[in-house]
Amino acid sequence: MKKQFFLFLIAFAFLLSFYQGYQAIAKADSTQKVYVIPVEETVEKGLSQYIKRNINEAQTQNVDHIILEIDTLGGAVDGAMEISDTLRSSEIPITAYINRRAISAGAYIALNADQIYMAPGSQMGSAAIITGDGNAADDKAQSLWLSEMRESAERNGRDPKFALAMADKDVDIPEYGAGKGDLLTLETKQALEVGYSEGTASSLEDLLTQLDLEGAEVLKAEESLAEKIARFITNPVVVPILLSIGSLGLVVELYSPGFGVPGFMGISALLLFFYGHLVAGLAGMEAIILFILGVIFLIAELFVPGGILGILGFASVIGSLYVASGNFVHMTISLLISFAVAFAASILLVKVFGKRMNIFKKLILRDSTNTESGYVSNVSRRELVGAEGIALTTLRPSGTAVINDERLDVVTEGGYIIKGQKVKVIKVEGSRIVVRELND
Repeated sequence: MKKQFFLFLIAFAFLLSFYQGYQAIAKADSTQKVYVIPVEETVEKGLSQYIKRNINEAQTQNVDHIILEIDTLGGAVDGAMEISDTLRSSEIPITAYINRRAISAGAYIALNADQIYMAPGSQMGSAAIITGDGNAADDKAQSLWLSEMRESAERNGRDPKFALAMADKDVDIPEYGAGKGDLLTLETKQALEVGYSEGTASSLEDLLTQLDLEGAEVLKAEESLAEKIARFITNPVVVPILLSIGSLGLVVELYSPGFGVPGFMGISALLLFFYGHLVAGLAGMEAIILFILGVIFLIAELFVPGGILGILGFASVIGSLYVASGNFVHMTISLLISFAVAFAASILLVKVFGKRMNIFKKLILRDSTNTESGYVSNVSRRELVGAEGIALTTLRPSGTAVINDERLDVVTEGGYIIKGQKVKVIKVEGSRIVVRELND
């Protein structure tokens, strides 16, 4: 009986521990997962790749819900459109949580989420499209952007007139401070009134409670160092600065002896440009290969005359920059700025500092065979000056004379000297010996 009772206790303890382990596993499997992706600072293509990578990561981890925590003043339209395409293709529900500001492209991104919540005191709107120099975009770009704003609002059952008022000053909604000539910016309460917000959440925890995700496991997207560098480098404001530094460094290096800091600075700036665009997913190996080919052609042009290799090299380098950028307008503006900086630097170095390009010293012959350097084209007979002789032939004005028992070709000062007259050497200019008639 004791043995049977003891075996029973062992079996019961085993079954109890198995049941508890099963319950723990079942509870772990039933725990919901929420993936939080911060959308901060400037909207650009680097941010687009960052969001795309994290949404793919969320799908890999079988996340139940994605929250975009938005606080941005906007940025590039092409980057915002890429983000919207990524959000629309996601199979996981996405909530935009505007925690301070969703201005311009930020408002457009929020409209493409499945639902919107706002923190108290937050704003969304003011989404007019402008060019890089701050002016209004052309009619074609305006029409496309307004269509995108309208479609994004209608996609989630929102009244499109408010989205259009955010991007078009001609839409008149005076009751919300957006009469004709003003862009609409909705505050937290206003967004809730017009159906552009599903609710107000004071914190992320409050938002999870309202979404019935209280107790869910929260995973937060982390931005790697490479992605931070890529986002900074691909910023539309940073690109022209980076290219200007690159062109300035290379131009200064052309006027400097050897290879030093300016050349290193220029090459580093260009390498950073390609590195940032490569990490951001904007540039592929084709851009790098095109750039390397361009550099090889330019170097070969120094040794192979003709100019064709130089033209091909320059075109390849410029083409690689366009391929890496992916935005023709922004890259054109950036290149014009960098060319202007390089041209101004060249003028300053030549006119102010009197510099000359050292690279041409190896290609251009600068030595001259002048008299000061000890070179003469013929033997000079300066020792004959003052010597006397006799005209061997009539000098009219040139002829032959015997001077110091040496027969020489001479010329008079312009006069006529008959044969047999005494003459005196008064000047020697190279091979030209000038004589004058001597009177008895």
